[in-house]
Amino acid sequence: MNQHSDQIPPEAEIDDDVYILDRSTVSNILDAVEAGDQQALSVLMDPLHAADIADLLEQITQSDRADLIQLYDREFDGEILSELDESLREEVIGFLRPDVLAEAVRELESDDVVDIVEDLDEPHQEAILEHLEDADRVAVEQALAYPEDSAGRLMQRETAWAPEHWNVGQCIDHLRNAEELPEQFYHVILVDPKMRPLGNVTLGRIMSSHRDTRLSDIVEEMFQVIPVNQDEEDVAYAFNQYHLISAPVVDESERLVGVITIDDAMSVLDEEHEEDILRLAGVSEGSLSDTVSETARQRFPWLGVNLFTAILASVVIALFEGTIEKYVALAVLMPIVASMGGNAGTQTLTVAVRAIATKDLTGANVWRVIRREVFVGLLNGLAFAIVMGAVGVLWFGSMELGYVIAAAMVANLVVAGFAGTVVPVLLEKMGVDPALASGTFVTTVTDVVGFFAFLGLASIMLT
Repeated sequence: MNQHSDQIPPEAEIDDDVYILDRSTVSNILDAVEAGDQQALSVLMDPLHAADIADLLEQITQSDRADLIQLYDREFDGEILSELDESLREEVIGFLRPDVLAEAVRELESDDVVDIVEDLDEPHQEAILEHLEDADRVAVEQALAYPEDSAGRLMQRETAWAPEHWNVGQCIDHLRNAEELPEQFYHVILVDPKMRPLGNVTLGRIMSSHRDTRLSDIVEEMFQVIPVNQDEEDVAYAFNQYHLISAPVVDESERLVGVITIDDAMSVLDEEHEEDILRLAGVSEGSLSDTVSETARQRFPWLGVNLFTAILASVVIALFEGTIEKYVALAVLMPIVASMGGNAGTQTLTVAVRAIATKDLTGANVWRVIRREVFVGLLNGLAFAIVMGAVGVLWFGSMELGYVIAAAMVANLVVAGFAGTVVPVLLEKMGVDPALASGTFVTTVTDVVGFFAFLGLASIMLT
């Protein structure tokens, strides 16, 4: 993976693992570290992208990380710190020499420095801030003063702007002579005399227009301004919804204070997707580098909640203990009903949670979605009722048992469709993250309803 070519033959077969560090590269790097061969290590590491080096540091052990960083005694790309998992940043920063750390953070844009610093403890924050130039340090400290997960934390302070009355020639001359510009930018922001953003002009339009063309005549039609205190989830939604590349950030007086670019917005979306997936499984944020005790401690609370709900389902089963003793077949078929309901509920729940996150499921269409999911559950329930009814008859030779499990299957899948939509909607209305708690509640509902319907019908029809 450390070799790159300018052209890839069109007939070349695409490797599914093309962006994963191959084992031989990792092995060779660790061999160089073990041998203390700095030259060989540099030859192996230099072609790697910062993201690949971050992946490498995350995959190896703590002692190997320390040895590698100390041996790789050269300029340490600040982007590596940006790409590193948050749980490892403090550790890696602790391994870096002060002069190497100072050079690494000076390379970064202000938003990247904020992203690194905000999750560190105070001593490590100071270790980075003290190496910044005064203006950069002030910018980072001002950003840290904004609420966590707000646009103020996400934005970069470096902006490219121009007065609204300028023409293309004036803008180009200004950009060429400017001492400080963002390392990467896509728009020049037009502002009024009070520094309030009025529009965006793409660099492509600037470069393709005559010098005497007024900037106000070539502004983009789509223009979105982001309030500095807006939640970063809403910022990411705006970028995704309106296909933004960058957007100016304004303070309470609507003055330009920064800009957010698409890479930062997409990082938020990626983090939100990851967070939703983990929470749906009842797992908190963590990484593969966490210790056994840390991982166990993170997972324990929701396992405890699941234990409580499992006991609740067992209580329902205990109510029909006599019926189960008389008809052993019920114990055989009972898990099927609960499992089918749980899976159907999880399917509906996943769709609902994602729709809430993307603002596709709202008060305007919630009842239509609930009806749809209930009818989906009904249709699937009828289909599997026929299958399980036949199983009950052919396996256990009981027509009544076939009727019981068929009816229970329909009831549980209908309830699964209803609960899988209603539960996350209600939790969201209550201010609780639906991804965090919905799974446990929906599973409990389908287990309790499934067992109660199956065993209750059995006690009526088989006794």
